[in-house]
Amino acid sequence: MDSPVPPRPTEPRPRRRDRHGRGMRGPVAPPQVPLSASRAELFTDLVQDSVERLERRLPQLADIEFLVLEVPRTQAPAGAPDEDFGGGGVPLGGIIPAQDGKPGRVVVYRRPVEIRTKSRDERAALVHEVVVEQVAELLGLSPESVDPRYGED
Repeated sequence: MDSPVPPRPTEPRPRRRDRHGRGMRGPVAPPQVPLSASRAELFTDLVQDSVERLERRLPQLADIEFLVLEVPRTQAPAGAPDEDFGGGGVPLGGIIPAQDGKPGRVVVYRRPVEIRTKSRDERAALVHEVVVEQVAELLGLSPESVDPRYGED
């Protein structure tokens, strides 16, 4: 009975369980499940899906960069034509023509598109419409020649 009790370590041990005896809480969903994707990531996926649909018909889209920005700037970025956003409403997308060795760019603004749609299907349709319109403007084509189903509901 004279066995001594070993002293407690002075440094704290890593906690294996919470104070109620349950395991430590983990993430709600694993990272590969869409639940864990942010709204911005889901929106970027919609833009990428739309671009992939168009690349099958237009191989020259490989030379164009596609960007997703939160909101439009109040002034045009360097190299872009000056546009006045004050009078016409908030744009859903824009283009930056190719110049000085930089490729042409198509920009889709996430928040204005999200505000105008209620469901994921509506959002996907509006994103595709914006991408088609901006690609057509950048390439100097009509939207119907970029996507024959443009304008159909």
